This record gives sequence, structure tokens and C-alpha cells, in this order.
Amino acid sequence: MATWATFLMRSCTTISRGDSPGTMSDDLTGTAPWRSFLTETEQRLSGSSDVEDPRLEARWLMEEVVGVDGADFMAALGQLATTRGVARLDSMVERRLGGEPIQYVLGHWAFRRLDLMVDRRVLIPRPETEVVVDYALIELDRLHPEGGGVVADLGTGSGAIGLSIATERPGARAVLTDVSEDALAVARANLAGLGMAGSHVEVFGGRWFDALPTEMSGQIDVIVSNPPYVATTEDLPASVLDWEPEGALRAGPDGRNDLDQLVAGAELWLRPGGALVLEMAPTQTTVVAELARARDFEVAVHEDLAGRERLIVARCKG
Repeated sequence: MATWATFLMRSCTTISRGDSPGTMSDDLTGTAPWRSFLTETEQRLSGSSDVEDPRLEARWLMEEVVGVDGADFMAALGQLATTRGVARLDSMVERRLGGEPIQYVLGHWAFRRLDLMVDRRVLIPRPETEVVVDYALIELDRLHPEGGGVVADLGTGSGAIGLSIATERPGARAVLTDVSEDALAVARANLAGLGMAGSHVEVFGGRWFDALPTEMSGQIDVIVSNPPYVATTEDLPASVLDWEPEGALRAGPDGRNDLDQLVAGAELWLRPGGALVLEMAPTQTTVVAELARARDFEVAVHEDLAGRERLIVARCKG
């Protein structure tokens, strides 16, 4: 798509002025409308086996570059493209054709009600994890039907789980933790984007329960986590392995290193009747559920949107 910018430069008719008097922007406006670049983008993406829906992804990229979506996007397609915008589009398409996930190319991704900043420092939020939030909310509402309560999202990554709970249950206190400073930076950026909706959210660094303030021992209503659960020997598609942080994916020979730690340590931090909500692979639910029952939890296994066993809810007795 390098030819796009060349074509646009040759067809330039106007130069837009910058905000400062006496300065001139290098953003040139040509005679080609954005609509023509949308068509070309779709054609280019069609040549990649990594792109399942070239038309949809072309629109996403164009919306990002043009800066509008919905009905406004269709109107914007008739506007004349700019060299700066075309250069950005060119860069984004090249990244996508190089195999980079569309979520990282866009720099953000929708999760429940949120639009989260995401990049290679964190895992891409996935639909399976939205179901984990549903069950965490059910447990929180069970314990606090009038609102409030305390939730800990351990290994928060982008903050998807904890920040969703904070926005959907604004009376609750949410504590987000991660061992990765890179992930914490992303989570804090997403927290900042919530404004007042994030006023009851705290972020701490550390590995699992080590990150929690000691005064929270025995006081947490719901501990929720989407920990690493991929076995070290398990094959992953290149779209995942080459781009997403491996430390947030793999967890020992059977993928259960972190799941086992979370089950073993949760009781000390949960209040009586509190719940541990864990995402995991369908092949792990039976074993992890038995581990939790051996520690006297009341355990239920639940499915994801595709009908696969994806999480357990383990309640403390009392």
C-alpha cells in the first residue's frame, strides 16, 4: 500500500493549516475519497490467511484512521483522504498482513461494556472470559444483594475482569493485581479511562496472594482469576504464540501450576461464604474441582458460550 501515499501526494489539491499561526501542517488532502481506500484495504486483507473477515477488518481499520464509526462512518467515506491518514492506514494494514492480531493493530478491544487498551504487554480479552465475569457478579450479588462487597481480580492483565466488575457494580471495592509491571501499566491506563467509575479500584503488584494487603485476609467476597493454564508442551497457533505474552499463557507441564496455587491459597483470603471463580481449560475442570472439594469448598463447574466446561465456582462454607 505504499503506492497509496504516493498517489495521494500527486493528487493533492489543498494544504490544511495547523492550529498555530504561521505554521503549516504536513497533512495534505488529495482528490481520492476514503471510500476508495476502504475497497483497497479489503482487497489486500483478502490475501492473508490470518484474516477471517477482510470486509469487517477493513472497516475496523478505516474507522480507527478516520476517527468515526456507525452512521457517521458511512458519511466520512465520501470525504477526501489525507496523506497522514493514508500513511497510518498503510502501516496498520502492513502490521495485520504480518500476522499481528487485529486487536493489537487497533490498540484497543471491546470487552463487555468496556473498550480496553490492549497491546503486546497483555493477553487479548476473549469472549470466554466475559462468562467468568458473569459468575463473579452472581457470587457478589448473592453476598451483597443491596450492593457493595470486595472483589479481587488476581492476574488482571489488561484489567478486563476487575474493571468490568467495577463498572457494572459501582458500589463494590475492586482490587486488581498482577506480577507483570508491563501488565499493571496497561491496567492502570484502562483504569484511568474509567474516570469516577474507577474510584473504588486499587491496583497492586505481586504474585497472586502476595500482592494483596494483609488486612484483606478473610475479608474478600469474591476472588476471580483468568490465570495462565496452557501446558508448556501444548501447541499454540502462531497468532497467539508469536504475539501474546507467554508468561500469561503457560503454567507448567500440565498447565495447572497457577490454578493449584490459587485453589490452595484462596480460603485464607475469602470471607465465610465467599467464592473463588477460576477460568481454565475444559480438560482441567474435573481435576481442579476435585482439588477444591478436597479443601472443603462447595464446587460447581460452568460452561462458556460455546458449551465447553470453562470455569469453576468454589464457595467457602460458612
